[in-house]
Amino acid sequence: MEQTTTTINDLFAQLALDSDDESIETFIISHQLPDDVKLIDADFWTPRQADFLKEQLHEDAEWAIVVDELNVRLHKKPE
Repeated sequence: MEQTTTTINDLFAQLALDSDDESIETFIISHQLPDDVKLIDADFWTPRQADFLKEQLHEDAEWAIVVDELNVRLHKKPE
């Protein structure tokens, strides 16, 4: 059985955001989160986007790995 790998580009498309690499990098740079703000509580998500992210993390679904990746990248301090 062939496994598909979900990417951060797929996640952005699922969230109805621009999903090319440049747009993703721009989004991440311009939406950095303080350490005390959870990804799902960020004020820039629509309610539907926040619900999707929360559901995927709660269910430990296929998307959970890339949601975790996005979380890390949004909390990473600029160098």
